[in-house]
Amino acid sequence: MPDKLSAQCHCGAVTFKVALTDGFNGVLRCNCSFCRMRGAVVATAGEIEITQGKDKLTEYRFNSGEAAHFFCSVCGIYTFHQRRSNPEFYGVNVACIEGVSPFDFSPIPVSDGINHPKDGGKGGVAGYVIYEPNISESDS
Repeated sequence: MPDKLSAQCHCGAVTFKVALTDGFNGVLRCNCSFCRMRGAVVATAGEIEITQGKDKLTEYRFNSGEAAHFFCSVCGIYTFHQRRSNPEFYGVNVACIEGVSPFDFSPIPVSDGINHPKDGGKGGVAGYVIYEPNISESDS
């Protein structure tokens, strides 16, 4: 069983612990209509334990209604979602995990959610997001 990592929304009203299935090896983004607007980098978790603020979580479902996306009702931050491709697993916003930033990862594969296999598409990787920090001479 992987170690549980501490996580929370921006305001701290919702706190939770996550057990990532493969650490940060499988982080990704998605290009479906919802994820494209949300823009979060996610890691896969097999287990989520809400330690505070379960009553502050708001659920949103769209299209097929299979994936449940959870947000803090106080600050609006997306925390995690139950995956459509495999509802036994969760996608966790890495920015919510203590000490982790989405800018820690580059390149980040972008899952082809527009052509999701459950909709008859082939899925796979649609492309990559690359973060290159601007390092000026004054930063060195």
